[in-house]
Amino acid sequence: MAVDRIAVNGHRGDGVVANGRHEDVGVVVNGEGDDRRVSKKLRKFPISAEEIRQEFGHHDRGIARVNNGSFGSCPASVLAAQKRLQELWLRHPEAFFYDVLQPSILRSRQVIRSLINAEYVEEVSIVDNATTAAAIVFQHVQRAFYEGVYEKGDSIVMLHYAYGSVKKSAQAYVARAGGNVVEVPLPFPVKSEEEVVVQFRKALEAAKDGGRRKVRLAVIDHITSMPSVVIPVKRLTKICREEGVEHVFVDAAHAIGNVEVDMKEIGADFYASNLYKWFFCPPSAAFLYCRKSPTSPDLHHPVVSSEYGKGLPMESGWVGARDYTVQLVVPDAVDFVNRFEGGVAGITRRNHEKVLEMGEMLADAWGTCLGSPPAMTCSMVMVGLPSSLGVASDKDAQKLRRHLREVFRVEVPIYYNSPKEGDDGPLEPINRTAAYARISHQVYNVADDYYKLRDAVRKLVVDGFTCRSLSSN
Repeated sequence: MAVDRIAVNGHRGDGVVANGRHEDVGVVVNGEGDDRRVSKKLRKFPISAEEIRQEFGHHDRGIARVNNGSFGSCPASVLAAQKRLQELWLRHPEAFFYDVLQPSILRSRQVIRSLINAEYVEEVSIVDNATTAAAIVFQHVQRAFYEGVYEKGDSIVMLHYAYGSVKKSAQAYVARAGGNVVEVPLPFPVKSEEEVVVQFRKALEAAKDGGRRKVRLAVIDHITSMPSVVIPVKRLTKICREEGVEHVFVDAAHAIGNVEVDMKEIGADFYASNLYKWFFCPPSAAFLYCRKSPTSPDLHHPVVSSEYGKGLPMESGWVGARDYTVQLVVPDAVDFVNRFEGGVAGITRRNHEKVLEMGEMLADAWGTCLGSPPAMTCSMVMVGLPSSLGVASDKDAQKLRRHLREVFRVEVPIYYNSPKEGDDGPLEPINRTAAYARISHQVYNVADDYYKLRDAVRKLVVDGFTCRSLSSN
C-alpha cells in the first residue's frame, strides 16, 4: 500500500475500495436496510452470546455494570478499528491528513444522516459530545443578544431536569448576555406525557410574560438523564411552532441507539446526540443536526480554527491537531450493530423489554415502584429504593452509590428525589420515594447483574443500614 493513499475502513482516501469489497456499510433502521445507500445484509445467524462476551471482554467482570447510560460502551471490534486508524496517522500523518481525514469524516456524516433520516448531509456535524453541541447553539443565541438581533429580556425555555452542563451553558452564554432563562418544572415520578405537556405550556406562557417577551429558543431533552424519562419531543416541538418559539434545540444525549430518532418526524431546528453512549462508538463523539432552511442561523464551533467560515461541519472536522479517529469509526459501529437481529431497532426493542423486566423485578423485591410508565422509559428505568436506606440528600445518594460500588461491586447511579412543595420532610417520605436507582440495559448485560443489585440492597435493608452510617468522605 502506497503511503500517500492510506486505506481506511476499507476505503482509500480517494474513495477507491482498498480491500477488494465493493459493498458499503448499510444502515438497518427498524429492521430494514436504508434504500438511500447500498445496504449490507444482516448476518443470517445473529451474533452469539459468546461473541458478545468477547466483544466486551475488556470490561471488569467483577463489576455488575448496570450503568451504561453514563459513559456508554464500545466493543472490541470498533476499538480495534480505531487503533488501526491511530497507527495509520502515526505512520504518516501528512498522508492521513490530506488524503483520508476529511473523506472519512464525510463518510461518517453520511452514515449518521441515514440513521437519523436527515434530508442533507450538510445538516450533520460531528462534535465531541452533546455538551459541545449545546455550547454551539447557546453561543449563537449569545451573539444574537450582543448584536442586537434579540432584545434584552427575551426568553429561552428549558426543562428543570436538563443536564447540568447544559443548564450551566444557558447561564454562561444566555443569562450573561441579557436573556431570560425559564425552567419547566416537571413532576417525578411521572404518570403520563400529559403532565409534561401541561407544565411545558405553562412555562411558555410565563416566558412570554403576557407578550412582552419573545421566546427565542426552547431546549427540550429527548431523554432526561437523572431522573431518566422519555420526553414527548415531537408534541413539544409542535407546541413550540404553534406558540411562535423561534428555534427548538433537542438535547438528545441518550437518544441514538436508545430510541427511534427521526429528524423529519421530530421537526426540531437543532438536535444533538452522543454516539458513544448507546451507539457503540468510542468516547467521545456526538452529532449535531442543524435543519437547513432559508432562515437557518449561522452556527460556529467554539474552537476557531483555519476552517472558520466554511460551515459548521467543516469547522467541527478540524479544530487543530488532535485524535480524530473516534469520528471515523461510525461505519464500524454500524457494522457491529448490524450483527444483531433487527439492527439498531432490534437492539433498542430488546434493551427496553429487558430493562423493564429487570426494573419490575427489583421493584417487587424492594416493595417499591418504577418512576415512570413503560411508554416513557427507554433502555434506562428509574426504580424506587427502600425508604429505610435513609437517602436524605444528593450527598447521601453519592455515598450510597460509592458504598454499592466498593462493598458490593455494583455500579449504579442513585437519584435523590428532593421534596417538592407540599411534600413531607426528606426523612419522613410519606407517599414519596426518596431515592431511585437508574438501571440501564445494554447488549452485554445479563440477569445476574441485576440480581446482584437486588441482593445488595436487600442485605442493606436486613442489616439495618442507613446512609447516616457512612462517612462523609
